[in-house]
Amino acid sequence: MANRVTVGLDGSPESTAAARWAAHEAELRGASLDLVHAEEWLEDPPLPVTTTEERRQWADAVLRDTANEARRVHPSLKVDTRRVAGLPSLALTRAAEDSDMLVLGSRALGSVAGFLVGSTSASTVIEALRPVVLVRSMDRAGNPPDGTRDQGPIVVGVDIHQPSDKLLAFAFEEASHRHSPLVIIHGWSPPPILSYAPALDPGVQQEMAHGITTTLDETISPWHEKYPALQVDSRATIGQPAIQILDAASTAALVVVGRRIRHSAFGTHIGPITHAVMHHAVAPVAVIAHE
Repeated sequence: MANRVTVGLDGSPESTAAARWAAHEAELRGASLDLVHAEEWLEDPPLPVTTTEERRQWADAVLRDTANEARRVHPSLKVDTRRVAGLPSLALTRAAEDSDMLVLGSRALGSVAGFLVGSTSASTVIEALRPVVLVRSMDRAGNPPDGTRDQGPIVVGVDIHQPSDKLLAFAFEEASHRHSPLVIIHGWSPPPILSYAPALDPGVQQEMAHGITTTLDETISPWHEKYPALQVDSRATIGQPAIQILDAASTAALVVVGRRIRHSAFGTHIGPITHAVMHHAVAPVAVIAHE
């Protein structure tokens, strides 16, 4: 895998925010920045481009201007640009096959509605096996919310009943790059029978909570040993996992969630927790594919 951060550009403020975040991320990692435009991406073209040559000239200008800004803000950063052809989600996925991550933009819809993850970004999240980071734009100038929020924690949601090594590896590495605290969330709910007859055994819920906390600690332990200098706060809390993650992510620099790799064309490819976080977390959201 190349030491590279790839970002998809379509000329929108959202992709500008993504490029700015990706440039900062590449600098933190000591990686290069790869700016990519998928030629068939234009879901909502910002300019009325018509001919193939006009589209290419416009795309080249977007790539050039974005690269120039990245080099100005990060003088030591190696920046490459390219145009790729094909179905946008597949073209961007292929472009990032050997990158550390693929970074895309998403648009704010308001405090209640959340963020719009466009069809290209949503399809790319489903297709990509590399981490995909969705970066928010809170204004039409392409500015990420609160800058890059370097001082915030890295928040990762894990399910102790599912494989979590890829999520934890990414989250611990990211926290290490940023010298940020790491918050690990596992939300759970007691069996419904305890709600109907809590007096049957008052200690059952406490025993379950202890067991879940122990399992979470055991899951984290190898990674904590690998990154002993990191400040880690693990929480096994009662409640809806998505709500727990979103609450913890309100001041986060980055939120990390997972998605199961589904080889069938049918069925859900993004689970309800990841879907909720993708659409409602203000911080950038990294989606990690895992078996």
